[in-house]
Amino acid sequence: MKRIHFTAEDLARTRVATTIGVAAETFDSVKLLKDRDASLTFRRWYVSVRSRLGEQAGPLAALIPQRGPLVDAMSLMGDTASVDEAVDNLMAAPRALLRLELENIDFRPADRSWARALMDGDREARLQVAAALRTCHSITVAPYWSRMRSHLNEVRAGYVDTMAGGGVEQLLAAVCGPSVRWRPPVLEMAHPRHADIHLNGRGLVIAPTLFSTQQVEFLQPSLDPARAPVLAVPALSGTSLETALWEGAGEPTPLSLDDLLGRTRAAVLRTAVGGCGTTELARRLNISPATASHHTAVLRNARLVTTRREGKAVLHTITSLGIALLGHTPHN
Repeated sequence: MKRIHFTAEDLARTRVATTIGVAAETFDSVKLLKDRDASLTFRRWYVSVRSRLGEQAGPLAALIPQRGPLVDAMSLMGDTASVDEAVDNLMAAPRALLRLELENIDFRPADRSWARALMDGDREARLQVAAALRTCHSITVAPYWSRMRSHLNEVRAGYVDTMAGGGVEQLLAAVCGPSVRWRPPVLEMAHPRHADIHLNGRGLVIAPTLFSTQQVEFLQPSLDPARAPVLAVPALSGTSLETALWEGAGEPTPLSLDDLLGRTRAAVLRTAVGGCGTTELARRLNISPATASHHTAVLRNARLVTTRREGKAVLHTITSLGIALLGHTPHN
């Protein structure tokens, strides 16, 4: 069992994030493809991408053994939503970090020589991992990223609402699954190895993740003791709305989205997929800010978008219901 100890300062510094990063999601997606018993939530995605990953994915798959410890892709490549930045972080990662992340991996005999070169900082080995990351990302994550990001934004907004209503302790209690228990001031997590972890004033980052099918995971930076660890919480619960994340765009149905909502309002909904402010909506769609505000209000009342304030601006983001509607109506 892992026991994560909080002080009052840690609780004050605990925050929520939108994602654990595109690199970590890509790693988790490749791991999920190895699971023949994947949840029905992922079945449509699984069938769509399974046959499209070829030998180019090999270096990434080699870092994901069937048993034992796994690479912490977030520590290696950061929590960025840009695959280019993730690759840059990998190429610049200190050799000591690579060694820490890889030395306990149970590599197949055929991969061990290559893995030693990677641990020693070999540039060609890093480039092979980078190429595999790009290939896997382009197939397993990129086609779905806008919808994924919208869902993650929605989950994060839920975290914020929970914190606003009951504080960090209520959020910790809410995200705890069967294998996690909040016993103030300690968060207990089921784990094969016993460990007591003291946050020492760093706080904790709580972030939703889509492709992780495990329980809540604790990710701790290997070489940066001042950086707050991350609690990665699975964001999919298996609802029918969530399966719409993987549906192809524009499957014909008798009624189009433009017919259903009206051309401008449908355009507002599509534009909100990646998150957008009122002024940006107006600029992109060549409408007035007042018109944009009116349409977002109607969509918000229909629970198709959510709106939250970020400083002096607001951000409109599509909801799971909105994603489902996009997935079931064609574009004109």
